[in-house]
Amino acid sequence: MSFFFIKHEPMYGMLTAKLSTAIYISSCLWVSWSHTLPMAAAGAAVMFGGLLLPFLLAVASGEPSISRRSFPKGFIFGTASSSYQYEGGAAEGGRGPSIWDTFTHKHPDKIADKSNGDMAANSYHLYREDVRIMKDMGMDAYRFSISWTRILPNGSLSGGINREGIRYYNNLINELLLKGVQPFVTLFHWDSPQALEDKYIGFLSPNIINDYKDYAEICFKEFGDRVKHWITFNEPLSFCVAGYASGMFAPGRCSPWEQGKCSVGDSGREPYTACHHQLLAHAETVRLYKEKYQVLQKGKIGITLVSNWFVPFSRSKSNIDAARRALDFMLGWFMDPLIRGEYPLSMRELVGNRLPQFTKEQSELIKGAFDFIGLNYYTSNYAGSLPPSNGLNNSYNTDARANLTAVRNGIPIGPQAASPWLYIYPQGFRGLVLYVKENYGNPTIYITENGVDEFNNKTLPLQEALKDDTRIEYYDKHLLSLLSAIRSEHRSCSHL
Repeated sequence: MSFFFIKHEPMYGMLTAKLSTAIYISSCLWVSWSHTLPMAAAGAAVMFGGLLLPFLLAVASGEPSISRRSFPKGFIFGTASSSYQYEGGAAEGGRGPSIWDTFTHKHPDKIADKSNGDMAANSYHLYREDVRIMKDMGMDAYRFSISWTRILPNGSLSGGINREGIRYYNNLINELLLKGVQPFVTLFHWDSPQALEDKYIGFLSPNIINDYKDYAEICFKEFGDRVKHWITFNEPLSFCVAGYASGMFAPGRCSPWEQGKCSVGDSGREPYTACHHQLLAHAETVRLYKEKYQVLQKGKIGITLVSNWFVPFSRSKSNIDAARRALDFMLGWFMDPLIRGEYPLSMRELVGNRLPQFTKEQSELIKGAFDFIGLNYYTSNYAGSLPPSNGLNNSYNTDARANLTAVRNGIPIGPQAASPWLYIYPQGFRGLVLYVKENYGNPTIYITENGVDEFNNKTLPLQEALKDDTRIEYYDKHLLSLLSAIRSEHRSCSHL
C-alpha cells in the first residue's frame, strides 16, 4: 500500500488558512508504502488534498498524463493537516497554550503574514464539513495531528486529562470512519506544551521523554481501537533546526549571530540535544505501543522525516562527498540511529562532543524502532564542499561543511516556487526514495509530504485563481518520478 499526502502550504512561517474550510487549502502530498520498494507494485497508497483525485492528473496542456489506474491496486488518495495550522479554537475546549501560540504572538514579525493559529482554518468547528468535502473529493484517508495541549493542557498528567479534547478527536475520528475515510494520526507536529517549556525548557530536557510517552499512551488508549496508523514525530529536523539553530520556528532559540537573532540559545548544541531527546521519546513510545497495544489494536507506528535531495555541484570528489554529508546531516541524523543505532560517522567526526551519544541500551532501543518510515520531499539543492570554519561560531547550519545552493552557473536547479527555498526538481523525488531503499535496508516507506506553493495574488478573480496548472503539473511530474522509483528494483540513484 502507498500513500500520497497533500498538506497545507509548505511555506515556512505561513501558518493560517485563508478560507473557512481546511480541506480547500491543502497543497502538499503524501505517499506511503506498506511494502518495501521491490514489492511496491503489489499494493500502494497516496493521500491527496486540494485536488480532486478520483480522476486523472493532467499537465497544463490538458492532456492526461497519469491517473489512479497508473498505480497498483490499493493505492490510497488522501489529504492532511497539522493541528496548529488548521484547528483554530486555540482558547476553546480546555486546550492549553503551545510554544507556537507563544511564538506567533510574541514574534509576529517571524510569520510571513504576521498571522497566528488562534482561528487558523477553523477545523475545530468545521471538521464535519471538511470530512464531507474529503469524501466528495474521493479521499480515502486523512492524516491529521493531535494537539498535545488539547489532551494534556499543561503537558503532563499532573495537570489532568482534558475530556473535552478527547471528545473532539473522537468525534473527528468517528466522522471520518462514518464517511469511509481512514484516520492517520501524527502525535507531534511541533506544537509542544508551553508549560513544559517553562518548566524544564521542553525538548532540551530528558524529562520530556516520559511526559511525551504519557501523552502518547492516552492517545493509544482513547483512539487506538480505530486509529491503525500512528506517526510519533513529524519532521524532527525542521523542529530542531528552525527552532534551535536558526530561531525562525518556535521556540525561537539560536545563537545571536544566526538568522533569528535570538536572545537565548546555542545553535551549535541545542539542535542536537532537542532531536536526541525526540529520538529517545520516539523509541520509548514505539516500545510502549508494541508491548501494550499493537497486538490488540493491530496498528502500525512510525516516524516522519524530511530531506532534500542533493546533487553534487560538480563531479569532483570533494563535491560528491559534500552531497553525501548534506544527506547525513538532514536524513542520516535520524535514519542511521533507527537502522544502525548510532549517528552517521560524518556527524560524529564534525560535530564532536556537541553531539550527544547513545548509551548501549538506548542504541538497542532505537535500532529498528518503527514499522514504517514517513518521508517528506519538497526540493533539491546543489552541494559543494566548504572548508572548515574557524570554530568560533559553531552551528548546525555550517557543521556539514556543505555549501547548498539552488543555482549553478547562473541556472536554477528548477523553477522557483513562492517559498525562496523551494525549487521544483521532480528527479530528486526518485533519487531520495531510492537512496533510502539502497542505504537503509529497504524499509517500508510512507511518502508523507510533497508539494509546492504559489504566490498569493489577491487581485485574481476566483475562476482565474482556481486554474491550478502549476500545481497540477508539479504533482504530475512528481507522481511520474515516484512511479519510476517504484519500478526501479536494482538501478542506482547515485548519479541523479
